Amino acid sequence: MGNMAQNKILIINGHPDQESFNVGLAEAYQQGATTSNAEVSIINIRELDFNPNLEFGYRKRTELEPDLLAAIEKIKQTNHIVWVFPMWWYGYPAIMKGFIDRTFLPGITFDYEPNKAFQKKLLKGKSARIIVTADTPKWYNNLFMRNPAINQLKRGTLQFCGINPVKVTYITPIKDSTEEFRNKWLMKIKKLGEQNK
Repeated sequence: MGNMAQNKILIINGHPDQESFNVGLAEAYQQGATTSNAEVSIINIRELDFNPNLEFGYRKRTELEPDLLAAIEKIKQTNHIVWVFPMWWYGYPAIMKGFIDRTFLPGITFDYEPNKAFQKKLLKGKSARIIVTADTPKWYNNLFMRNPAINQLKRGTLQFCGINPVKVTYITPIKDSTEEFRNKWLMKIKKLGEQNK
């Protein structure tokens, strides 16, 4: 194991409903990771007290609420971030989008480099896992829609800020899914947690 004992994992649950399957998935990952000696913390975005609206865009900084300052600290101190969220309208829930808008900011997760096309990535050395639940078949999301929610988070946000590799677990269909189907996925996610992947 060697270095693995010091692994710090942060699970971020972007589902606004505390009774969703996403909660079970986040817990399964946490259970698995805890058995591996990793230091695990969870952020349930729905429990945070913050304004999800980036009121002034990037023109001027919106004052960061205590819950967001604490979340940013957790993001900075972790080395593996696990995002759990449902895909809605080929994007993610408004509360999760608001959380990203308010926390992934210049000077925090990336920095502007004068006269350069690419920004300075401030989250290098971290990896991530995206666990997304959906009702859209994988082939349709892939072929016809080109994975917008996954690309937005993986390439447009996480890799943009230096997080790499970013692995993806796509779970579908959730609607009308059997208990057997859900349990099988909970076991798979727990295993990923055990492996800190």
